[in-house]
Amino acid sequence: MQSSVAISVGLPVALFIIMLGLGLSLRLENFTRILSRPKPVIIGVLCQALVLPLVCLLLVYWSDLPPAIAAGMMLLAASPSATSASLYTHLARGDVALSITVAAVTSLVALANLPIMAGVALRLFYGEAEIVTVQLKDVLQIFAIAIVPAMIGIFIHNRYPALASRLERPVKLLATLFIAAVVLAALIGNWELLLVWGPILGATAVAFNVISFSVGYFVPRLAGVERQQAIALTMATGIHNAALVITMALSEYMLDNPDMAIPPALYGLVAYVVGGIVVLLLNSRPAVSVPGRG
Repeated sequence: MQSSVAISVGLPVALFIIMLGLGLSLRLENFTRILSRPKPVIIGVLCQALVLPLVCLLLVYWSDLPPAIAAGMMLLAASPSATSASLYTHLARGDVALSITVAAVTSLVALANLPIMAGVALRLFYGEAEIVTVQLKDVLQIFAIAIVPAMIGIFIHNRYPALASRLERPVKLLATLFIAAVVLAALIGNWELLLVWGPILGATAVAFNVISFSVGYFVPRLAGVERQQAIALTMATGIHNAALVITMALSEYMLDNPDMAIPPALYGLVAYVVGGIVVLLLNSRPAVSVPGRG
């Protein structure tokens, strides 16, 4: 299996432009506020690293998937937030700075978490143990796509606020068109994959994605996290970095198992579609305050 051009080339380019645009609406104060109150970040990381892998394990056993597909799903569950989660957070009027922060932190956690999960998955579904490592360059690519352009946008916002204000609205529209084009191209490019693996794996991927979005929203809200931050955690939890798992699965220096790349490829498509629906649902209802919070 090969990742489509839309995902391997189009998406990073689109995300670089998108993250630049998102940075135009941010100030450094947005990040210092998060660092002074790390509770939402901690909740987001715990949901990603602990809750979702357990949920995914139950779904995988219930679905009775083949070993390689099951292992791919488990790796997906342990993968970090995707940079595109920040775009969906922006469209849903959530805390973009928090979304970017969670993506950065979970990417660092993934350096340890993904190899551990790979070893566990191989032991569970193949009965064998193998040492797996995540290449540092793959994690650095996440930062290059997400953090660097966002920081450039923040610099423009603080240095040229009038220009940033004029650019914010058209960039939001451009970002929406970009992501829609990438999703459409990815759907067309992976049509055969959808036909072959669609029924059982598709149902599992959709179920896991819906649960991921639900966990990302309701767990923080029950913990007293304000709505804008809960929206950011919703997107960060529901939209995983499928490209990183695909790289692990296809690399001859890591797992070298193309079948393991099928779940993250399919999930990536599902997450973008379901994420769009979640954005519409969040924007269609008024904010409901949590007692004692804003």
